[in-house]
Amino acid sequence: MPLLFPAIDLKDGECVRLKLGLMAEATVYNADPAAQAREFRDAGFSHLHVVDLNGAFEGRAVNGAAVEAIIAAVGGMMPEGTMPHGTMKLQLGGGIRTMADVERWLAAGLSRVILGTVAVRDPALVREAARRFPGQVAVGIDAKGGHVAVEGWAESSKLTAVDLAKRFEDAGVAAIIYTDIDRDGILAGINWDATIALGHAVSIPVIASGGLASMEDIERLAGADAAHLEGAISGRALYDGRIDARQALARLA
Repeated sequence: MPLLFPAIDLKDGECVRLKLGLMAEATVYNADPAAQAREFRDAGFSHLHVVDLNGAFEGRAVNGAAVEAIIAAVGGMMPEGTMPHGTMKLQLGGGIRTMADVERWLAAGLSRVILGTVAVRDPALVREAARRFPGQVAVGIDAKGGHVAVEGWAESSKLTAVDLAKRFEDAGVAAIIYTDIDRDGILAGINWDATIALGHAVSIPVIASGGLASMEDIERLAGADAAHLEGAISGRALYDGRIDARQALARLA
């Protein structure tokens, strides 16, 4: 069954959605991210995607207090790796650039950390983290115009998404979160062609992100050609009510 990850993007301690990755184009949806996380949990979601947007730009944790509040509200891995009743599996990206960052957040109760900029800048660190924490390290690949963007989407590289993904084919990475920045936050629909092509290009599970707009995208996620994807991330469509959470989860089940 493909997973649907509701998204909590954190800017200045609040739950926001950006348009096309622009920090100046932020809409605040909830000033209490922990309360938003509880809403998603109560709607039936088992997984949650969290991004420290300020951290992605600054290269360090900025919204750490908000992330910790979310973990306290709905998350928390037990030492043996089990999940207490009523908790969600949380994955976090944004500003995680060192092994100490990885260790800190996994110890805090996250199920998975997402390494983005550092996957381009220091792939050896990603490999080492994946080796030390099997199943708990994902790579975030954010593409603009087909090329990988880094530093909170502020800089473009010469790498394509497939090029970068293939670098980690044998690294033990748990998943790739693929975001099409040109569609993010504008409800244009997932870039299914590029996402499915990436999923076929590597054996690493791929999660679609950027632009999920309607039940049509949910139907596509449930379709045969997307069967090899781990799931998709939804932000604005859930907040605006364009997608009914229970209906979407029922369809994917």
